[in-house]
Amino acid sequence: MLIGYVGKDPEVQYVDADTPVARLSLATSERGYTLPNGTQVPQRTDWHTVILWRKLAKTVEEYVHKGDHLYIEGRLRYSAYNDKDGVRRTTTEVWAENMEMLSPKS
Repeated sequence: MLIGYVGKDPEVQYVDADTPVARLSLATSERGYTLPNGTQVPQRTDWHTVILWRKLAKTVEEYVHKGDHLYIEGRLRYSAYNDKDGVRRTTTEVWAENMEMLSPKS
């Protein structure tokens, strides 16, 4: 479960003629705080790649924009690949199973 803000307008592509897939970046933040000894711990922001299929992707395509506040439920998917220089890279994506829009309607 993640609650965060959309970092840029979602990208929607169609596999086959009628199956939409949306990809968006979601920022989640942890507030900064001060420890009892006076040490400042800064705010921390993590970025997540979220993949949405079919009806969720259609909803994202129509209603979700940069800056919107979202609640996402899903599962993690890991993959690995070799980049153009032959270096092994890994990615982690959230494959959404449920989404709720938390931003007020404009």
